[in-house]
Amino acid sequence: MIKRMNPPHGWALPGGFVDAGESVEAAAVREAEEETGLKVSLTALLGCYSDPRRDPRGHTASIVYVATSRGLPRARSDASQACIANPDDITVHLVFDHERILADYRYFLAHGSAPQWRMDKSRQLL
Repeated sequence: MIKRMNPPHGWALPGGFVDAGESVEAAAVREAEEETGLKVSLTALLGCYSDPRRDPRGHTASIVYVATSRGLPRARSDASQACIANPDDITVHLVFDHERILADYRYFLAHGSAPQWRMDKSRQLL
């Protein structure tokens, strides 16, 4: 996890934006290393998160992967702190929709697959 230096401030999962000409998978690996210094290997697709309310800066979508890592985390890029956290023992508030992503990750750990897609009452995927 990282503590963000830029708004919105708070704790978050590492992530960022895809560069032009870059695959989403390559961006996920690059962003993890840029923010935490960790070398990651993607192992599964957890899901796509696209609720228009998920980011106060504007409508964004996140494609989230499960990964393994090598090394010790250290804050880099726009992170003021970086740490490894037990997903069952997180007591800080997370920015964006990262609490929901962690809930889906806990489901993945328990069941070996991502949870089913959910839709809100307006028929938009959550």
